[in-house]
Amino acid sequence: MSIYTTPLQFAYFMALLFFILLSWRGWREERLSDKLLALVLLFLAIEIQDYTFGFAGINFLWEELNGFPRHTSLAFAPTIYLYLLSQVNREFKLQKKHLLYYIAYGIYFFINLYIFLNGADFVISMQTAKISIWLKWIEEIGFYGMYIYFFSKSLIIYRNYKKWIITQYSDTETVSFKWLRNFIYLIITGESIRLLWNLADYIIDMPYEQDWWWHLFIVVVICYICIKGYFQTQPRDLHFPTPAPVVEENEQEKKQEKILKDYSHIIEKIEKQFYEEEIFLEPELTLAQLALKVKTNAVVLSAAINQTYSKNFNDFVNEFRIKAYNEKIKNNENENYTKLSLALDCGFNSKATFNRALKKFGDG
Repeated sequence: MSIYTTPLQFAYFMALLFFILLSWRGWREERLSDKLLALVLLFLAIEIQDYTFGFAGINFLWEELNGFPRHTSLAFAPTIYLYLLSQVNREFKLQKKHLLYYIAYGIYFFINLYIFLNGADFVISMQTAKISIWLKWIEEIGFYGMYIYFFSKSLIIYRNYKKWIITQYSDTETVSFKWLRNFIYLIITGESIRLLWNLADYIIDMPYEQDWWWHLFIVVVICYICIKGYFQTQPRDLHFPTPAPVVEENEQEKKQEKILKDYSHIIEKIEKQFYEEEIFLEPELTLAQLALKVKTNAVVLSAAINQTYSKNFNDFVNEFRIKAYNEKIKNNENENYTKLSLALDCGFNSKATFNRALKKFGDG
Protein backbone atom coordinates (compact mmCIF):
# COMPACT_ATOMS: atom_id res chain seq x y z
CA MET A 1 0.00 0.00 0.00
CA SER A 2 1.25 3.51 -0.82
CA ILE A 3 0.04 7.02 -1.52
CA TYR A 4 -0.33 5.96 -5.16
CA THR A 5 -2.22 2.70 -4.69
CA THR A 6 -4.48 3.30 -1.67
CA PRO A 7 -6.88 5.94 -3.06
CA LEU A 8 -7.08 4.24 -6.47
CA GLN A 9 -7.84 0.83 -4.99
CA PHE A 10 -10.41 2.30 -2.59
CA ALA A 11 -12.28 4.06 -5.42
CA TYR A 12 -11.94 1.11 -7.81
CA PHE A 13 -13.56 -1.39 -5.47
CA MET A 14 -16.07 1.18 -4.25
CA ALA A 15 -17.20 1.72 -7.86
CA LEU A 16 -17.52 -2.03 -8.41
CA LEU A 17 -19.49 -2.43 -5.17
CA PHE A 18 -21.98 0.29 -6.11
CA PHE A 19 -22.13 -1.08 -9.65
CA ILE A 20 -23.45 -4.31 -8.13
CA LEU A 21 -25.80 -2.51 -5.70
CA LEU A 22 -27.29 -0.27 -8.38
CA SER A 23 -27.62 -3.13 -10.86
CA TRP A 24 -29.43 -5.23 -8.27
CA ARG A 25 -31.76 -2.39 -7.25
CA GLY A 26 -32.41 -1.50 -10.87
CA TRP A 27 -33.35 -5.08 -11.69
CA ARG A 28 -35.42 -5.55 -8.52
CA GLU A 29 -37.36 -2.30 -8.86
CA GLU A 30 -37.34 -2.19 -12.68
CA ARG A 31 -35.58 1.15 -12.60
CA LEU A 32 -33.64 1.88 -15.78
CA SER A 33 -31.88 4.90 -14.26
CA ASP A 34 -30.17 2.71 -11.65
CA LYS A 35 -28.95 0.31 -14.32
CA LEU A 36 -27.49 3.15 -16.37
CA LEU A 37 -25.84 4.75 -13.34
CA ALA A 38 -24.34 1.34 -12.57
CA LEU A 39 -22.80 1.39 -16.06
CA VAL A 40 -21.41 4.88 -15.45
CA LEU A 41 -19.61 3.62 -12.33
CA LEU A 42 -18.34 0.56 -14.19
CA PHE A 43 -16.91 2.81 -16.90
CA LEU A 44 -15.18 4.97 -14.27
CA ALA A 45 -13.73 1.87 -12.60
CA ILE A 46 -12.37 0.76 -15.98
CA GLU A 47 -10.93 4.27 -16.46
CA ILE A 48 -8.66 3.89 -13.43
CA GLN A 49 -8.06 0.12 -13.40
CA ASP A 50 -4.83 0.18 -15.47
CA TYR A 51 -3.15 2.52 -13.01
CA THR A 52 -4.81 0.89 -10.00
CA PHE A 53 -3.15 -2.42 -10.84
CA GLY A 54 -0.04 -0.84 -12.38
CA PHE A 55 0.92 1.11 -9.26
CA ALA A 56 0.35 -2.10 -7.26
CA GLY A 57 2.89 -3.91 -9.45
CA ILE A 58 0.30 -6.02 -11.27
CA ASN A 59 1.04 -5.67 -14.99
CA PHE A 60 -1.38 -8.22 -16.43
CA LEU A 61 -3.43 -5.54 -18.19
CA TRP A 62 -0.33 -3.90 -19.65
CA GLU A 63 1.29 -7.14 -20.83
CA GLU A 64 -1.04 -10.10 -21.47
CA LEU A 65 -3.95 -7.81 -22.42
CA ASN A 66 -1.86 -5.26 -24.31
CA GLY A 67 -3.98 -3.97 -27.17
CA PHE A 68 -7.29 -5.34 -25.88
CA PRO A 69 -10.08 -2.69 -26.22
CA ARG A 70 -10.69 -2.31 -22.51
CA HIS A 71 -11.32 1.45 -22.44
CA THR A 72 -14.88 2.78 -22.48
CA SER A 73 -14.38 6.55 -22.83
CA LEU A 74 -16.38 6.71 -26.07
CA ALA A 75 -19.37 5.09 -24.35
CA PHE A 76 -19.29 7.33 -21.28
CA ALA A 77 -20.94 10.56 -22.50
CA PRO A 78 -23.96 8.94 -24.23
CA THR A 79 -24.58 6.81 -21.14
CA ILE A 80 -24.67 9.94 -18.96
CA TYR A 81 -27.16 11.48 -21.39
CA LEU A 82 -29.41 8.40 -21.36
CA TYR A 83 -29.18 8.26 -17.58
CA LEU A 84 -30.43 11.85 -17.34
CA LEU A 85 -33.36 11.07 -19.65
CA SER A 86 -34.31 8.03 -17.58
CA GLN A 87 -33.94 9.90 -14.28
CA VAL A 88 -36.28 12.77 -15.16
CA ASN A 89 -38.81 10.49 -16.83
CA ARG A 90 -39.70 7.16 -15.23
CA GLU A 91 -41.47 6.10 -18.43
CA PHE A 92 -38.34 6.48 -20.56
CA LYS A 93 -37.35 3.29 -22.41
CA LEU A 94 -34.25 2.42 -24.38
CA GLN A 95 -34.91 2.08 -28.10
CA LYS A 96 -32.96 0.70 -31.05
CA LYS A 97 -32.17 4.25 -32.20
CA HIS A 98 -30.14 4.78 -29.02
CA LEU A 99 -27.61 2.24 -30.31
CA LEU A 100 -26.51 4.94 -32.77
CA TYR A 101 -25.01 6.80 -29.81
CA TYR A 102 -22.50 3.97 -29.42
CA ILE A 103 -21.31 3.70 -33.03
CA ALA A 104 -17.99 5.42 -32.24
CA TYR A 105 -17.37 3.06 -29.33
CA GLY A 106 -18.33 0.06 -31.49
CA ILE A 107 -15.83 1.07 -34.20
CA TYR A 108 -13.08 1.52 -31.60
CA PHE A 109 -13.91 -1.81 -29.95
CA PHE A 110 -14.02 -4.01 -33.04
CA ILE A 111 -10.95 -2.48 -34.72
CA ASN A 112 -8.86 -2.98 -31.59
CA LEU A 113 -10.34 -6.43 -30.94
CA TYR A 114 -9.33 -7.48 -34.47
CA ILE A 115 -5.78 -6.22 -33.85
CA PHE A 116 -5.61 -7.95 -30.46
CA LEU A 117 -6.83 -11.30 -31.81
CA ASN A 118 -4.04 -11.30 -34.40
CA GLY A 119 -1.47 -11.79 -31.67
CA ALA A 120 1.04 -9.84 -29.58
CA ASP A 121 3.49 -9.26 -32.44
CA PHE A 122 0.78 -7.76 -34.62
CA VAL A 123 -0.33 -5.53 -31.73
CA ILE A 124 3.19 -4.18 -31.23
CA SER A 125 3.68 -3.62 -34.96
CA MET A 126 0.43 -1.65 -35.11
CA GLN A 127 1.31 0.37 -32.01
CA THR A 128 4.65 1.40 -33.52
CA ALA A 129 3.25 2.11 -36.99
CA LYS A 130 2.52 5.69 -38.08
CA ILE A 131 -1.15 4.88 -38.60
CA SER A 132 -1.57 4.32 -34.87
CA ILE A 133 -0.77 8.00 -34.27
CA TRP A 134 -3.55 9.03 -36.66
CA LEU A 135 -5.96 6.54 -35.14
CA LYS A 136 -5.21 7.93 -31.69
CA TRP A 137 -5.88 11.48 -32.87
CA ILE A 138 -9.16 10.41 -34.51
CA GLU A 139 -10.15 8.68 -31.28
CA GLU A 140 -9.36 11.79 -29.24
CA ILE A 141 -11.31 14.05 -31.59
CA GLY A 142 -14.27 11.65 -31.47
CA PHE A 143 -14.01 11.48 -27.70
CA TYR A 144 -14.11 15.24 -27.12
CA GLY A 145 -16.71 15.70 -29.87
CA MET A 146 -19.05 13.27 -28.12
CA TYR A 147 -18.45 14.95 -24.78
CA ILE A 148 -19.34 18.36 -26.20
CA TYR A 149 -22.40 17.02 -28.01
CA PHE A 150 -23.94 14.87 -25.27
CA PHE A 151 -23.06 17.08 -22.32
CA SER A 152 -24.45 20.13 -24.13
CA LYS A 153 -27.70 18.25 -24.75
CA SER A 154 -27.75 17.10 -21.13
CA LEU A 155 -27.35 20.62 -19.75
CA ILE A 156 -30.06 21.97 -22.07
CA ILE A 157 -32.45 19.25 -20.88
CA TYR A 158 -31.56 19.97 -17.27
CA ARG A 159 -32.24 23.71 -17.68
CA ASN A 160 -35.63 22.99 -19.26
CA TYR A 161 -36.36 20.42 -16.57
CA LYS A 162 -35.51 22.92 -13.83
CA LYS A 163 -38.04 25.39 -15.30
CA TRP A 164 -40.64 22.63 -15.62
CA ILE A 165 -40.55 21.30 -12.05
CA ILE A 166 -41.55 24.64 -10.52
CA THR A 167 -44.80 24.39 -12.48
CA GLN A 168 -45.47 20.84 -11.29
CA TYR A 169 -44.16 20.39 -7.73
CA SER A 170 -44.65 22.26 -4.48
CA ASP A 171 -41.31 20.95 -3.18
CA THR A 172 -38.68 20.92 -5.92
CA GLU A 173 -35.76 20.02 -3.68
CA THR A 174 -36.36 16.25 -3.89
CA VAL A 175 -36.63 16.27 -7.68
CA SER A 176 -34.03 18.91 -8.56
CA PHE A 177 -31.16 16.43 -9.21
CA LYS A 178 -28.64 19.21 -8.66
CA TRP A 179 -26.02 16.57 -7.91
CA LEU A 180 -26.29 15.37 -11.53
CA ARG A 181 -25.79 18.88 -12.88
CA ASN A 182 -22.78 19.26 -10.57
CA PHE A 183 -21.46 15.90 -11.75
CA ILE A 184 -21.63 16.98 -15.41
CA TYR A 185 -19.79 20.21 -14.59
CA LEU A 186 -17.26 18.20 -12.60
CA ILE A 187 -16.59 15.92 -15.58
CA ILE A 188 -16.29 18.88 -17.96
CA THR A 189 -13.80 20.51 -15.59
CA GLY A 190 -11.87 17.26 -15.24
CA GLU A 191 -11.69 16.63 -18.98
CA SER A 192 -10.50 20.19 -19.55
CA ILE A 193 -7.74 19.60 -17.01
CA ARG A 194 -6.86 16.27 -18.62
CA LEU A 195 -6.63 17.91 -22.07
CA LEU A 196 -4.21 20.51 -20.74
CA TRP A 197 -2.32 17.76 -18.92
CA ASN A 198 -1.97 15.72 -22.12
CA LEU A 199 -0.75 18.78 -24.01
CA ALA A 200 1.84 19.42 -21.31
CA ASP A 201 2.86 15.76 -21.42
CA TYR A 202 3.22 15.95 -25.22
CA ILE A 203 5.47 19.01 -24.93
CA ILE A 204 7.71 18.08 -21.98
CA ASP A 205 7.16 14.27 -21.82
CA MET A 206 6.22 13.98 -18.14
CA PRO A 207 6.95 10.75 -16.24
CA TYR A 208 4.42 7.93 -15.84
CA GLU A 209 3.61 8.85 -12.23
CA GLN A 210 2.30 12.29 -13.21
CA ASP A 211 -0.88 10.69 -14.56
CA TRP A 212 -1.71 9.70 -11.00
CA TRP A 213 -3.10 13.18 -10.35
CA TRP A 214 -5.67 12.80 -13.11
CA HIS A 215 -6.71 9.43 -11.71
CA LEU A 216 -6.97 10.95 -8.24
CA PHE A 217 -9.53 13.34 -9.72
CA ILE A 218 -11.52 10.31 -10.96
CA VAL A 219 -11.38 8.93 -7.41
CA VAL A 220 -13.18 12.08 -6.20
CA VAL A 221 -15.78 11.73 -8.99
CA ILE A 222 -16.43 8.08 -8.13
CA CYS A 223 -16.96 8.84 -4.43
CA TYR A 224 -19.31 11.70 -5.32
CA ILE A 225 -21.46 9.55 -7.64
CA CYS A 226 -21.60 6.60 -5.24
CA ILE A 227 -22.84 8.75 -2.36
CA LYS A 228 -25.09 11.21 -4.20
CA GLY A 229 -26.32 8.89 -6.93
CA TYR A 230 -27.20 5.88 -4.84
CA PHE A 231 -28.83 7.67 -1.90
CA GLN A 232 -30.79 10.30 -3.83
CA THR A 233 -34.58 10.47 -3.59
CA GLN A 234 -36.31 8.41 -6.28
CA PRO A 235 -39.76 9.86 -7.06
CA ARG A 236 -42.01 7.31 -8.74
CA ASP A 237 -44.38 9.63 -10.61
CA LEU A 238 -41.79 11.84 -12.31
CA HIS A 239 -42.57 12.35 -15.98
CA PHE A 240 -40.73 15.18 -17.70
CA PRO A 241 -42.42 15.46 -21.12
CA THR A 242 -40.77 15.75 -24.49
CA PRO A 243 -41.32 19.11 -26.27
CA ALA A 244 -44.98 19.56 -27.22
CA PRO A 245 -45.87 19.75 -30.92
CA VAL A 246 -46.30 23.21 -32.41
CA VAL A 247 -49.93 24.36 -32.43
CA GLU A 248 -51.20 26.67 -35.16
CA GLU A 249 -51.97 30.19 -33.93
CA ASN A 250 -55.69 30.08 -34.71
CA GLU A 251 -56.05 26.72 -32.97
CA GLN A 252 -54.12 28.06 -30.01
CA GLU A 253 -56.47 31.07 -29.71
CA LYS A 254 -59.54 28.82 -29.83
CA LYS A 255 -58.11 26.58 -27.10
CA GLN A 256 -57.22 29.60 -24.98
CA GLU A 257 -60.76 31.00 -25.30
CA LYS A 258 -62.19 27.66 -24.21
CA ILE A 259 -59.87 27.53 -21.22
CA LEU A 260 -60.72 31.08 -20.13
CA LYS A 261 -64.43 30.24 -19.96
CA ASP A 262 -63.65 27.53 -17.43
CA TYR A 263 -61.32 29.56 -15.20
CA SER A 264 -63.85 30.96 -12.74
CA HIS A 265 -65.21 27.48 -12.06
CA ILE A 266 -61.70 26.06 -11.64
CA ILE A 267 -60.51 28.89 -9.40
CA GLU A 268 -63.50 28.37 -7.11
CA LYS A 269 -62.50 24.72 -6.67
CA ILE A 270 -58.85 25.61 -6.16
CA GLU A 271 -59.63 28.11 -3.44
CA LYS A 272 -61.90 25.61 -1.71
CA GLN A 273 -59.02 23.12 -1.63
CA PHE A 274 -56.60 25.69 -0.24
CA TYR A 275 -58.75 27.74 2.14
CA GLU A 276 -61.09 25.03 3.43
CA GLU A 277 -59.30 21.72 2.89
CA GLU A 278 -55.79 23.20 3.39
CA ILE A 279 -54.37 20.88 0.78
CA PHE A 280 -51.12 22.86 0.84
CA LEU A 281 -50.25 21.05 4.10
CA GLU A 282 -49.50 17.91 2.06
CA PRO A 283 -45.67 17.98 1.73
CA GLU A 284 -45.50 16.19 -1.62
CA LEU A 285 -48.40 17.98 -3.30
CA THR A 286 -48.04 18.09 -7.10
CA LEU A 287 -49.90 19.83 -9.88
CA ALA A 288 -51.23 16.47 -11.10
CA GLN A 289 -52.66 15.64 -7.66
CA LEU A 290 -54.38 19.01 -7.39
CA ALA A 291 -55.76 18.60 -10.91
CA LEU A 292 -57.45 15.37 -9.81
CA LYS A 293 -58.97 17.16 -6.81
CA VAL A 294 -60.50 19.95 -8.92
CA LYS A 295 -61.41 17.57 -11.76
CA THR A 296 -59.42 19.13 -14.58
CA ASN A 297 -56.14 18.42 -16.36
CA ALA A 298 -52.71 19.71 -15.33
CA VAL A 299 -52.29 21.99 -18.37
CA VAL A 300 -55.55 23.86 -17.75
CA LEU A 301 -54.89 24.03 -14.01
CA SER A 302 -51.41 25.47 -14.52
CA ALA A 303 -52.75 28.08 -16.93
CA ALA A 304 -55.54 29.01 -14.50
CA ILE A 305 -53.13 29.58 -11.62
CA ASN A 306 -50.64 31.43 -13.78
CA GLN A 307 -53.14 33.87 -15.31
CA THR A 308 -55.29 34.39 -12.21
CA TYR A 309 -52.55 34.73 -9.58
CA SER A 310 -49.52 35.54 -11.81
CA LYS A 311 -47.63 32.71 -10.12
CA ASN A 312 -46.38 29.28 -11.03
CA PHE A 313 -47.64 26.28 -9.07
CA ASN A 314 -44.62 26.14 -6.78
CA ASP A 315 -44.89 29.78 -5.69
CA PHE A 316 -48.66 29.55 -5.36
CA VAL A 317 -48.51 26.63 -2.91
CA ASN A 318 -45.52 27.83 -0.93
CA GLU A 319 -47.03 31.28 -0.39
CA PHE A 320 -49.95 29.58 1.37
CA ARG A 321 -47.48 27.60 3.47
CA ILE A 322 -45.59 30.74 4.45
CA LYS A 323 -48.85 32.45 5.49
CA ALA A 324 -49.67 29.44 7.67
CA TYR A 325 -46.14 29.51 9.08
CA ASN A 326 -46.39 33.22 9.93
CA GLU A 327 -49.64 32.60 11.80
CA LYS A 328 -48.06 29.75 13.77
CA ILE A 329 -44.93 31.66 14.71
CA LYS A 330 -47.00 34.61 16.02
CA ASN A 331 -49.00 32.26 18.24
CA ASN A 332 -47.55 32.22 21.77
CA GLU A 333 -48.56 28.58 22.17
CA ASN A 334 -45.85 27.64 19.65
CA GLU A 335 -42.95 29.50 21.27
CA ASN A 336 -41.31 26.24 22.40
CA TYR A 337 -41.18 24.86 18.84
CA THR A 338 -38.34 25.51 16.43
CA LYS A 339 -38.93 27.44 13.22
CA LEU A 340 -38.11 24.34 11.18
CA SER A 341 -40.62 22.15 13.02
CA LEU A 342 -43.32 24.75 12.43
CA ALA A 343 -42.34 24.92 8.77
CA LEU A 344 -42.66 21.16 8.47
CA ASP A 345 -46.11 21.36 10.06
CA CYS A 346 -47.08 23.84 7.35
CA GLY A 347 -46.26 21.45 4.51
CA PHE A 348 -42.62 22.16 3.77
CA ASN A 349 -40.59 19.06 3.12
CA SER A 350 -37.07 20.47 3.25
CA LYS A 351 -35.21 23.28 4.96
CA ALA A 352 -33.87 24.61 1.67
CA THR A 353 -37.35 24.97 0.14
CA PHE A 354 -38.63 26.65 3.31
CA ASN A 355 -35.77 29.16 3.40
CA ARG A 356 -36.29 30.14 -0.23
CA ALA A 357 -40.05 30.56 0.26
CA LEU A 358 -39.56 32.52 3.48
CA LYS A 359 -37.17 34.90 1.75
CA LYS A 360 -39.64 35.36 -1.10
CA PHE A 361 -42.98 35.59 0.74
CA GLY A 362 -42.22 35.90 4.45
CA ASP A 363 -42.19 38.90 6.69
CA GLY A 364 -39.35 37.58 8.85
